[in-house]
Amino acid sequence: MCSALAGGLSNTAFEPLLNDEQTAQLLGGMHPKTLQRMARSGQIPAHKIGRFWYFRASELDKWLTGELDSACQSSPRESKEIQ
Repeated sequence: MCSALAGGLSNTAFEPLLNDEQTAQLLGGMHPKTLQRMARSGQIPAHKIGRFWYFRASELDKWLTGELDSACQSSPRESKEIQ
């Protein structure tokens, strides 16, 4: 492993991603399918990796407080369609 890369990673805080079930529970017990639908439509900040949706607690916090617009997050598929 490159020492410059290793040094850069040690200074960066890593935020684990939450899956749809963890996020649904965090948001008050909504159904995971509802959360997936919201992610697909861009109503909530989310990241699609493969066929699964993942969420960052920090982005959800900003979204809930109105500091983050969910439209700024896009799935890779949506990005390809835009180009």
